[in-house]
Amino acid sequence: MSTNDNTSTLKSAVDYTTGTIQNVVGSITGSTSDQAQGQTKQNKADAEHEASRATAKVPGFTASSSGAVTKDDPNRTAGSYNQTIGSAKEFVGGLTGAESLKAAGRQQNQEGQQQEAKGQVNDYVSGISDRVTGTVGGAFASVTGNKGAESEYEQQHAAGKTTQRGAEEDILKKADAESAASRKS
Repeated sequence: MSTNDNTSTLKSAVDYTTGTIQNVVGSITGSTSDQAQGQTKQNKADAEHEASRATAKVPGFTASSSGAVTKDDPNRTAGSYNQTIGSAKEFVGGLTGAESLKAAGRQQNQEGQQQEAKGQVNDYVSGISDRVTGTVGGAFASVTGNKGAESEYEQQHAAGKTTQRGAEEDILKKADAESAASRKS
């Protein structure tokens, strides 16, 4: 098992596979010790996987287990604002019977949803790009012995991962809300 405490999805997959192989070998050879060690590795890999996906969202920002904090794409914040204002207009228009206000609110809400989705896609794609660049650049810097560049690329990877996970969390939250709403209908 890797001694690196940095949580990553790839590391957890490798550790899980190693644990599975050790568990199978223990089963074949009758070694309960190998089976137990293999199961322990699998359990630790599951925990690593969960930790690698840990994020905390606050409006406009995402923080991750790596310690990176990233700012959301401005379209996400502006889109959320437009949805809120649009919903308020729609509500007030419905209460007062002002159909034009209600329609304008509905349109602003829909435009805000599209704007927020655009920001989520931008963050998701830029997060993946930063993760790839950080990984490749870090590997090259490691081979050349450039510790300063290696550290910078690790930070870029961590920030990319945080940005990507923040977008994923919001996209999944929206999908869950839409799914719950469709079940109520």
